[in-house]
Amino acid sequence: MRYWLMKSEPFKYSWDDLVAEQEGTWDGVRNYRARNNLAAMEVGDQAFFYHSREGLEIVGICEVSVAGIGDPTDDTGKWAAVKIKPKTKLPHPVSLKQIKAEPQLAECELVKLSRLSVAEITPDEWSVILKMAGI
Repeated sequence: MRYWLMKSEPFKYSWDDLVAEQEGTWDGVRNYRARNNLAAMEVGDQAFFYHSREGLEIVGICEVSVAGIGDPTDDTGKWAAVKIKPKTKLPHPVSLKQIKAEPQLAECELVKLSRLSVAEITPDEWSVILKMAGI
């Protein structure tokens, strides 16, 4: 299993939207590295759900429920998508400020590649963030 971080602007698609739908399609990504990350995901992989622009914090954990699908918003066929289901709302959201202040997360893609909308999280980074969230 691999771990990921997926960013969404809450006014476009929030954690609460995913919870209400029970399964959402992660589409509309138009960055090659983020696309490659989506294409690498497998069913059962876990991802942090991160609110970007507003909040700037990890708010929940979701799970890849369908992998390897084409982006339904793309007519060219070159962009990837996955379906995700909500798993757990974090007891304590973890802010970008907290992440940047944690030395163990200095190499995290969220910190190093801050504009990347779908980032890989190492198992060690995953554990640190879970502890920060109170899990």
